[in-house]
Amino acid sequence: MPRLRAIFILVTFMVVTLVSIPWQFPAVRFKLKRRKTFPTRYHKFLCRLFGVRIIVIGKPVQDRGVLMVANHTSYLDILILSATARVSFIGRRDVSTWPLFGTLTRLQETVYVDREKRARTGEARDIIRDRLHDGDALVLFPEGTSTDGNRVVPFKSALMGATEAEIGTDAAGRPQYVPVQPVSISYVGIHGMPMGREDRPLYAWYGDMELLPHLWEMLKAGPLDVMVEYHTPITVDRAGGRKKIAALAETSVRGGLRRALAGGRAVAKRAEPGGLPAESAA
Repeated sequence: MPRLRAIFILVTFMVVTLVSIPWQFPAVRFKLKRRKTFPTRYHKFLCRLFGVRIIVIGKPVQDRGVLMVANHTSYLDILILSATARVSFIGRRDVSTWPLFGTLTRLQETVYVDREKRARTGEARDIIRDRLHDGDALVLFPEGTSTDGNRVVPFKSALMGATEAEIGTDAAGRPQYVPVQPVSISYVGIHGMPMGREDRPLYAWYGDMELLPHLWEMLKAGPLDVMVEYHTPITVDRAGGRKKIAALAETSVRGGLRRALAGGRAVAKRAEPGGLPAESAA
């Protein structure tokens, strides 16, 4: 049965995706409004298909430009965040060359960066600043890598420099800055039961794991319960600089992950499939 389930999911995924690409391509090409809303509908469907059930705590900023910074555990993070908010991502440039997945990232208007080249990082920072100024919600994984889902590694602050630029002034003439919203993504349940540390690698993709074998085993593993916590946004003027805002965001994300893994078991069973918020809490 797990093998048949995985085959059904893969076939359905391919059919839906191949139909969706021609629909989204002209929307991106001609800057149509649906280019922002369609990815959310598409990823909600994929979450239902893959059996990813999500509890959302807090609310994502959606009415202005925002840089969301989240811990990174798996390629599933893309589906999960896209299903709960209208976002684009900041990703490694080499991802754009991946078969199919590279096309999907381009159709979600991903900003590509070369983390290893300082000059290119500066260029990417300028692009990020312009996108934020235009009102986009961008997601950055500032750990610079994915982890086993049990911890948060130190955040890198280089790309957060885009939030130091002023985007306007308020009624009193004071400068305004793009908010940074920390987001915690926690994998808390499997088949409606609490997920232990030994089960998390079934969904966490990190280290030298190969993508396709891991994807196959993940699909066979069964339904997953996830908690997403959108924390209170912070701005660089209040934090005191990009390094301090990175440290504050890291603290918020680490706290959210710790709370979810310690106390999220009881609510995991109430998760709704498809990225629909099941409950909000402070």
